[in-house]
Amino acid sequence: MKKPIVAILYDFDSTLAKEDMQNFSFIPSLGLTPAEFWQKTTEFSNETGVERTLSYLYMMIKMARDKGIHMTREWLNKQGENIEFFPGVLEWFQRINQYGKENGVNVEHYLVSSGNREIVEGSKIAKEFRVIYACEYLYDPLTKEPVWPKLAINFTQKTQYFYRISKGVYDQNDDIGVNEKRPDRRIPYSNIIYIGDGMTDIPAMIIAKNNGGKSIAVYPRGKEDKVQNLAQDGRVNYTCVADYREDKMLDRVIKLIIQSVAINATLGEKERHDHKE
Repeated sequence: MKKPIVAILYDFDSTLAKEDMQNFSFIPSLGLTPAEFWQKTTEFSNETGVERTLSYLYMMIKMARDKGIHMTREWLNKQGENIEFFPGVLEWFQRINQYGKENGVNVEHYLVSSGNREIVEGSKIAKEFRVIYACEYLYDPLTKEPVWPKLAINFTQKTQYFYRISKGVYDQNDDIGVNEKRPDRRIPYSNIIYIGDGMTDIPAMIIAKNNGGKSIAVYPRGKEDKVQNLAQDGRVNYTCVADYREDKMLDRVIKLIIQSVAINATLGEKERHDHKE
């Protein structure tokens, strides 16, 4: 029997990392506090009408240049080294992979973030993802500095990656593959889990939940109010403390979902076998 696949899609900021990824090293390198940087970004967006994701990508370039920082891909990678994660994140991926194997399920991890791919690539968990979808710059071949957004992902654009991952169409520029009808999907919708932290994840959470997958809203311990509306409005299946350690609620929920996929796959195989007889 072919092993079923469970795909776990993650937001990054305030889901895996404790704060926005830029807050740990990039913004301090500008001599600013996170509040100051994000306020300036909001003001720029309000004044110009530039979409908020594009706005912060622009402001990163502008403010780095103003400070005389040579912002290359390699320099941005280094800004990911000091990212602080919620408890248990560093051990999470291997443990969940092993649990999947023990239950006859292949677990795959995907990142779908509006943050910087370059910063994520420098983090301790970058190697854990099969594919990383995040905002990324195009770089000048001579100066090695960013000249244009290569990819920008805002909260509504996150939804397309649910379909890309289900179909196995990973190339973000393959518009035909992601839109064509494919009855035999690599990963059924019911085997997809989306984990996020709040308002910007709502479209992706709803897509997962409404298509038979599972959506989970996580929150810092003691701040359940951040996700109460998501649960009350029926936009998520579960709410859990952002604690990825073994035997915590999030760990137990994910393991139950993996068990369910394993059981359904076994029952489906039995039904096919009985039908042939």
